[in-house]
Amino acid sequence: RQITNLNDEWREQVELPDPEPFRVASADGVQIHGWVLKPPGFDPATKYPLLLEIHGGPFGMYGESLMHEFQVLAARGYVVLYTNPRGSAGYGDEFAGALYRGWGKHDLPDLLAAVDWAIGQGYVDPERLGVLGGSYGGFMTNWVIGHTDRFKAAVTQRCLSDMYSTFGTDDIYFAASEQTIGGDPWDDPDIYWELSPITYVDRIETPLLIEHQEQDMRCPIGQAQQLFIALKRRGKTVEMMLYPDESHGMSRTGQPKHRIERLNAILDWFDRYV
Repeated sequence: RQITNLNDEWREQVELPDPEPFRVASADGVQIHGWVLKPPGFDPATKYPLLLEIHGGPFGMYGESLMHEFQVLAARGYVVLYTNPRGSAGYGDEFAGALYRGWGKHDLPDLLAAVDWAIGQGYVDPERLGVLGGSYGGFMTNWVIGHTDRFKAAVTQRCLSDMYSTFGTDDIYFAASEQTIGGDPWDDPDIYWELSPITYVDRIETPLLIEHQEQDMRCPIGQAQQLFIALKRRGKTVEMMLYPDESHGMSRTGQPKHRIERLNAILDWFDRYV
């Protein structure tokens, strides 16, 4: 039951759509759980642009809680799609452990199945798709645009791009690499290179905005810089925004001015290219 009404006055001034749950079969039949958030004043006869949000972790998970960022994007006129692909928590050990030695490879089909489901509902313009995410979601954003050109624009945040150079330079992935990839990079360099989005940089044609925090210890700033330089040297459409005095959690706990700048940059990028 509801125990507070602190936001009633504010709620009277805005329209907050409710997330609508769905399930879809991935390419191999595994059921994937997700949600779609439609713009305020939704008209089923209109074709809307869609933004695919990808969570971090990869052991994170989405639910039906209020996501301020998603509401901001929906209010701009985007359908917001978010799912729990393989690797997510909440669906058992086998599901969560499905990305072992398969970051990107095993969860990409799940994400694309959700996009296809949304297009099949009849209210999404298949020619106006965007993708974004942070942390592991940033890794996956980089991976997605290196493996498909379906998306017209992408925003990668606090990302990983090179699994080899990440090893031993951050505050967690030294241990996480052993759990998710197995072994040290010098013992099995091929798998680290295979699972690095930067390996596929020549394939990237999607306009990309890179947002990163200068004091990020989880995904060191060099991960963003490597990707930015690689794309710039190839003449690709890419921009990078760096936030001083901010760490990995800036989108949730950062300085208000930077959090506002971040959201505005995301909106501007998708408005420009999607």
